[in-house]
Amino acid sequence: MTNSLIQLLVLAGIAIFLVIKLRAVLGTREGFEKPPVPLDVTPRPRRDFEVIEGGADRDITDHVTEGSPAAAALAAMKGAEPGFSVSTFLSGARSAYEMILMAFDKGDLDSIRPFIGADVEHSFGEAIEARREQGLTIESKFVGMRELALHDATFNATTREAEISVRFVGEITSVVKNAAGEIVEGKPTEIKRQRDVWTFARKMGANDPNWQLVATGD
Repeated sequence: MTNSLIQLLVLAGIAIFLVIKLRAVLGTREGFEKPPVPLDVTPRPRRDFEVIEGGADRDITDHVTEGSPAAAALAAMKGAEPGFSVSTFLSGARSAYEMILMAFDKGDLDSIRPFIGADVEHSFGEAIEARREQGLTIESKFVGMRELALHDATFNATTREAEISVRFVGEITSVVKNAAGEIVEGKPTEIKRQRDVWTFARKMGANDPNWQLVATGD
């Protein structure tokens, strides 16, 4: 074997060795290959899910017609005071009705003065004084609430004054006695239905949470 042939074989072996090493590191590439696409590491804007507030507020539509002026007024009250609840208000109105009604029959304005407006206090005072002048007293007992419903609502966005009218049908026993203690009207065991529409007012967002009775009717 000539020296030239030996040199050729050595060079071929070295070439094969280099090809095998390159394949082990780089892998096999056959034909035309597009250059690798660089990895996009640019931060993309985060897509947060948008919270869509929809549907009726049951705390309102359970008591007034959806889309009515009263419903709009109640919604505005909630906007002015987010913690306001119509259902909680009505629960308080029920307690206030019994308390004020019984105090009026007893002639006790002092205990309810923080919960009634000036006009109501004046009219109640006149009625109580008229009874006293005639020597009449009323003995009554609150039996229960037959009906309670939100009648109307208004809201002044400028002054933040809110008014809510409530229709009550209460059941009571009541007798009227003269100065001698004799019953001149009613029977102790007879249950009567007392029908009223009372209007309560309050400035929304005020520190004082109490509503005041500002008007009475039937």
